Amino acid sequence: MKKRGILNSALSGALAELGHTHRVVVADCGMPRPKGVSVVDLALTFGIPTFAQVIEALAQEIVVEHVTAAREAEVTNPAVLALLTDHFGEPQLVSHEELKAESATAQLFIRTGEATAHANAILHCGVPF
Repeated sequence: MKKRGILNSALSGALAELGHTHRVVVADCGMPRPKGVSVVDLALTFGIPTFAQVIEALAQEIVVEHVTAAREAEVTNPAVLALLTDHFGEPQLVSHEELKAESATAQLFIRTGEATAHANAILHCGVPF
């Protein structure tokens, strides 16, 4: 058994397969899942796990070069943007429609139990060297 880190076997395995320039979508429970993208569904109930809990766990596991988030979050969910900025630097903002379209290019889609508006982000993977 692992001593630390992400214990969910599907998520841990999917993260281990990521490489430089790969994209990971972390989404609230309402974000449409793009066809053809591997999904790890962590949602248990509304609010469990939260978007913040998943972001904090991922920040300990993967290298993120930059983040893309919905511009609408500036009004509807500024806490999401603050969280992303704290962990990964200032996110690139695009419309929610653009974010949904870009999510189709992801290697991994992680569904959380988050039930607040625009709690979605695309993490762009980097390398640790």
